[in-house]
Amino acid sequence: MAQHLDTSSLIIDFVGGAIGHRLRSGEGRGQALARAAGFSRGVTPDIVDATAGLGRDAFLLASLGARITLIERSATMHDLLADGLECARAAGGRYADTVARITLIHGDSCALLPQLNPQVVLVDPMHPPRNNTALVKKEMRLIREIVGTDPDAAQLMQVALQTARNRVVLKWPLRAEPMALLPKPSHQILGKSVRYDVFVKARIVEPILARHDL
Repeated sequence: MAQHLDTSSLIIDFVGGAIGHRLRSGEGRGQALARAAGFSRGVTPDIVDATAGLGRDAFLLASLGARITLIERSATMHDLLADGLECARAAGGRYADTVARITLIHGDSCALLPQLNPQVVLVDPMHPPRNNTALVKKEMRLIREIVGTDPDAAQLMQVALQTARNRVVLKWPLRAEPMALLPKPSHQILGKSVRYDVFVKARIVEPILARHDL
């Protein structure tokens, strides 16, 4: 019988811990995620984070000035995010300014994306199991216990590619095989342990249409 973890210890904290440190360290538009999302001189995109999770990437992007829509289908994770955002709002200053640019929605991204007409879509599904024996951090095991394994990740990517006006960014393990049935990304931006597969819409619309015509 599979052992279930106690998820009551999971707290989303945008003020202290790793996320607060990253904000205070002044990481800017030059970081990999921001470049993948399309930040550049004079350009601050509107972004839909279709797999909100802990909300850390979204919070960092919002701290750089982007308006972010967070979608989370797990009621438990949605409530944790709402609590974390409220605590950040109460902290005032830069944290409250960042929260003011974030909209949190409880729902299924596959159904919501066509209604939102997103400019940029960020997809960070539960990643495939590692091939080594190292234990995944407890925090990630707790998240997996809450949200599951995202078996419809490929379907979500297809919806994102069809609805995004500008680009779709897939956050994926650095050395993992590409997600099945996707067109080749326009480019990739590599981090230490993850990569960002970037699908610029103007460059991917024709292959997608061709695939549907088969």
